[in-house]
Amino acid sequence: MSARVLVVGCGGLGGIVAAHLTEQREALGVEVVASTTNREIARAVNERGFVLRGASPRTVRGSVASSLPEGTRPFDWIVLAVQPPQVEEAARAAAHLLAPSGAMVCLQNGLCEDRVAAIVGADRVVGAVVSWGGAMPEPGVYDRTAEGGFTLGVMSGADDARLSALATLLEPVGPVTLTRNLAGARWSTLAINCAISTLGTLWGGTLGSAMVHRAVRRLALEIMTETVDVARREGVALEKVAGTIDLDWIALTDAERRAVGSPSLLAKHSLLLAVGARYRRMRSSMLAAIERGRTPAVDFLNGEVTTRARRFELATPVNAAAARLVHEVAARRAEPGEPLIRRLAAETAT
Repeated sequence: MSARVLVVGCGGLGGIVAAHLTEQREALGVEVVASTTNREIARAVNERGFVLRGASPRTVRGSVASSLPEGTRPFDWIVLAVQPPQVEEAARAAAHLLAPSGAMVCLQNGLCEDRVAAIVGADRVVGAVVSWGGAMPEPGVYDRTAEGGFTLGVMSGADDARLSALATLLEPVGPVTLTRNLAGARWSTLAINCAISTLGTLWGGTLGSAMVHRAVRRLALEIMTETVDVARREGVALEKVAGTIDLDWIALTDAERRAVGSPSLLAKHSLLLAVGARYRRMRSSMLAAIERGRTPAVDFLNGEVTTRARRFELATPVNAAAARLVHEVAARRAEPGEPLIRRLAAETAT
């Protein structure tokens, strides 16, 4: 009997995953069902298929339901591809569709595995750290904005025989690495996204255009340093993300925070310039959510860092201020752009 996969959410990431799984379903020996609450996406895909643009443009014939399927055989994998603010609602709605030995797969940035585990149980949750970028410029049309793959694991760090099967399913989307330190990979990714996604939202443009500005890079370093400090207090051993960024190294030392310039500080700025160049076409998914009238995920990123920092009486002023300004953008009380970045820098200057 073939494995069954349900993809919940068909935005930038979910649509690309659903398209690749649908395209390879016969070779993979799986049955794929995709769903979205966005009727425009469902209508567009059902009329013309998943339109993939980029290096290998093509259209994948498939279908998307505008609600979760009912009365069907349980799913072995339920891929949660919604934004973090919707992940718990999505997990609760789909929980009855999960097979007893199946698992929900969290694609979200942040630390959503614990939230989903509270709904379906820790043994039925797998984390998939995403190191590639995707966007949906219009319903049913998908752009791959950055190359990369997945890092799979479970928060307990235990071996899980299901991970190899999931890796096989996701390989058509991008290369897959298995880890026994998902918490370390998640926290490293959290630190990067707290900087990149949030500052990208406040900047209002692509990552490449933001990172050429020294003020953006300095704020990114401060945000990542605060996040690393909290992770260390939580006893997390940080892992490199996609083999590129060592968060233990990039976190600012006290001397670097005081210095006007130093060789080590220059090296860290240079690395962020390289990151900006690699992801130059990537635009913050949080900004896209705000533009669609959705709740931004900042409380699951910088807000999560600030909340956890309170347990250790740690100060995280840049994360806290950045989260507040994102909410101002969402409420239309502030406009993204360089003046807003300058405001954040001025408010958090020491």
